[in-house]
Amino acid sequence: MAGHVDNAVVIAAPMDLVWRMTNDIPSWTSLFDEYSVAEVLGVRDGTITLRLALQPDENGRVWGWVSERTPDPETRTVRSQRIETGPFKYMFLFWEYTEADGGVRMRWVQDFEMKRGAPLDDAAMTDRLNTNTAKQMRLIQQKIEAAARATVGS
Repeated sequence: MAGHVDNAVVIAAPMDLVWRMTNDIPSWTSLFDEYSVAEVLGVRDGTITLRLALQPDENGRVWGWVSERTPDPETRTVRSQRIETGPFKYMFLFWEYTEADGGVRMRWVQDFEMKRGAPLDDAAMTDRLNTNTAKQMRLIQQKIEAAARATVGS
Protein backbone atom coordinates (compact mmCIF):
# COMPACT_ATOMS: atom_id res chain seq x y z
CA MET A 1 0.00 0.00 0.00
CA ALA A 2 1.39 3.39 -0.98
CA GLY A 3 1.03 6.67 0.89
CA HIS A 4 -0.92 9.67 -0.34
CA VAL A 5 -1.43 13.06 1.32
CA ASP A 6 -3.31 16.06 -0.04
CA ASN A 7 -3.25 19.34 1.90
CA ALA A 8 -4.10 22.96 1.09
CA VAL A 9 -4.13 26.40 2.64
CA VAL A 10 -5.50 29.74 1.45
CA ILE A 11 -2.93 32.52 1.68
CA ALA A 12 -4.25 36.10 1.76
CA ALA A 13 -1.71 37.52 -0.65
CA PRO A 14 -1.33 38.17 -4.38
CA MET A 15 -0.53 35.17 -6.62
CA ASP A 16 2.79 36.61 -7.80
CA LEU A 17 4.03 37.03 -4.22
CA VAL A 18 2.92 33.54 -3.17
CA TRP A 19 4.49 31.99 -6.28
CA ARG A 20 7.75 33.93 -5.92
CA MET A 21 8.24 33.30 -2.21
CA THR A 22 7.40 29.58 -2.29
CA ASN A 23 9.59 28.93 -5.31
CA ASP A 24 12.66 30.78 -3.99
CA ILE A 25 14.48 27.65 -2.87
CA PRO A 26 17.46 29.33 -1.14
CA SER A 27 14.98 31.13 1.17
CA TRP A 28 13.34 27.88 2.30
CA THR A 29 15.53 27.70 5.43
CA SER A 30 13.66 30.81 6.66
CA LEU A 31 10.28 30.14 4.99
CA PHE A 32 9.98 26.62 6.49
CA ASP A 33 11.15 25.79 10.01
CA GLU A 34 12.10 22.20 9.14
CA TYR A 35 15.00 22.82 6.72
CA SER A 36 18.62 23.40 7.74
CA VAL A 37 19.79 23.30 4.09
CA ALA A 38 18.04 24.40 0.88
CA GLU A 39 20.56 24.58 -1.92
CA VAL A 40 20.13 24.77 -5.69
CA LEU A 41 22.63 22.39 -7.30
CA GLY A 42 21.77 23.21 -10.90
CA VAL A 43 19.10 24.07 -13.45
CA ARG A 44 18.56 22.30 -16.74
CA ASP A 45 15.67 22.78 -19.18
CA GLY A 46 13.53 24.38 -16.47
CA THR A 47 14.14 21.60 -13.93
CA ILE A 48 15.92 22.57 -10.73
CA THR A 49 18.10 20.05 -8.92
CA LEU A 50 18.21 20.88 -5.23
CA ARG A 51 19.53 19.52 -1.96
CA LEU A 52 17.40 19.70 1.17
CA ALA A 53 18.26 18.71 4.72
CA LEU A 54 16.02 18.75 7.76
CA GLN A 55 16.86 20.14 11.15
CA PRO A 56 18.45 17.46 13.36
CA ASP A 57 15.93 14.96 14.78
CA GLU A 58 15.60 14.00 18.45
CA ASN A 59 18.64 11.71 18.05
CA GLY A 60 20.74 14.39 16.34
CA ARG A 61 20.45 12.77 12.90
CA VAL A 62 20.07 15.07 9.90
CA TRP A 63 17.94 13.62 7.10
CA GLY A 64 18.78 14.99 3.67
CA TRP A 65 18.09 14.26 0.02
CA VAL A 66 18.34 15.56 -3.54
CA SER A 67 15.21 16.33 -5.55
CA GLU A 68 14.31 17.57 -8.99
CA ARG A 69 11.67 20.30 -9.15
CA THR A 70 9.99 21.63 -12.29
CA PRO A 71 7.91 24.77 -11.81
CA ASP A 72 5.45 25.80 -14.54
CA PRO A 73 4.62 29.50 -14.15
CA GLU A 74 1.98 29.29 -16.91
CA THR A 75 -0.17 26.71 -15.08
CA ARG A 76 1.02 27.71 -11.59
CA THR A 77 1.99 24.12 -10.82
CA VAL A 78 5.18 22.42 -9.69
CA ARG A 79 6.15 18.77 -10.09
CA SER A 80 8.92 17.36 -7.97
CA GLN A 81 10.47 14.02 -7.11
CA ARG A 82 13.21 12.80 -4.88
CA ILE A 83 16.16 11.43 -6.81
CA GLU A 84 18.01 10.46 -3.63
CA THR A 85 15.10 8.70 -2.01
CA GLY A 86 16.47 7.78 1.41
CA PRO A 87 13.85 5.69 3.26
CA PHE A 88 11.34 6.12 0.39
CA LYS A 89 11.00 3.78 -2.60
CA TYR A 90 9.74 6.90 -4.35
CA MET A 91 8.35 10.32 -3.44
CA PHE A 92 6.46 12.48 -5.94
CA LEU A 93 5.12 15.92 -5.10
CA PHE A 94 2.67 18.16 -6.92
CA TRP A 95 2.12 21.79 -5.91
CA GLU A 96 -0.85 23.70 -7.31
CA TYR A 97 -1.67 27.38 -6.91
CA THR A 98 -5.17 28.63 -7.72
CA GLU A 99 -6.99 31.91 -7.16
CA ALA A 100 -9.44 31.61 -4.27
CA ASP A 101 -11.74 33.88 -2.29
CA GLY A 102 -9.41 35.84 -0.08
CA GLY A 103 -6.16 34.93 -1.82
CA VAL A 104 -4.34 31.95 -3.26
CA ARG A 105 -5.09 28.31 -2.53
CA MET A 106 -1.78 26.48 -2.33
CA ARG A 107 -2.18 22.70 -2.50
CA TRP A 108 0.47 20.03 -1.99
CA VAL A 109 -0.10 16.42 -3.03
CA GLN A 110 2.49 13.82 -2.04
CA ASP A 111 2.55 10.23 -3.30
CA PHE A 112 5.13 7.84 -1.92
CA GLU A 113 6.02 4.38 -0.77
CA MET A 114 8.39 3.53 2.04
CA LYS A 115 11.21 1.02 1.59
CA ARG A 116 11.07 -2.25 3.50
CA GLY A 117 12.92 -1.72 6.77
CA ALA A 118 12.42 2.08 6.77
CA PRO A 119 11.91 3.66 10.20
CA LEU A 120 8.21 4.25 9.36
CA ASP A 121 5.71 2.34 7.23
CA ASP A 122 3.39 4.01 4.67
CA ALA A 123 0.59 4.63 7.20
CA ALA A 124 2.88 6.16 9.82
CA MET A 125 4.59 8.36 7.22
CA THR A 126 1.18 9.46 5.93
CA ASP A 127 0.27 10.59 9.45
CA ARG A 128 3.62 12.32 9.92
CA LEU A 129 3.40 14.13 6.57
CA ASN A 130 -0.21 15.23 7.15
CA THR A 131 0.75 16.69 10.54
CA ASN A 132 3.96 18.35 9.38
CA THR A 133 2.56 19.62 6.07
CA ALA A 134 -0.28 21.41 7.86
CA LYS A 135 2.25 22.96 10.26
CA GLN A 136 4.56 24.11 7.46
CA MET A 137 1.67 25.47 5.41
CA ARG A 138 0.43 27.56 8.37
CA LEU A 139 3.94 28.91 8.90
CA ILE A 140 4.34 29.77 5.21
CA GLN A 141 0.87 31.36 5.20
CA GLN A 142 1.82 33.59 8.14
CA LYS A 143 5.14 34.65 6.58
CA ILE A 144 3.71 35.41 3.14
CA GLU A 145 0.73 37.28 4.57
CA ALA A 146 3.14 39.36 6.69
CA ALA A 147 5.20 40.10 3.57
CA ALA A 148 2.03 41.10 1.71
CA ARG A 149 1.02 43.49 4.53
CA ALA A 150 4.52 44.97 4.57
CA THR A 151 4.37 45.54 0.81
CA VAL A 152 1.01 47.33 1.09
CA GLY A 153 2.30 49.40 4.01
CA SER A 154 5.42 50.65 2.22
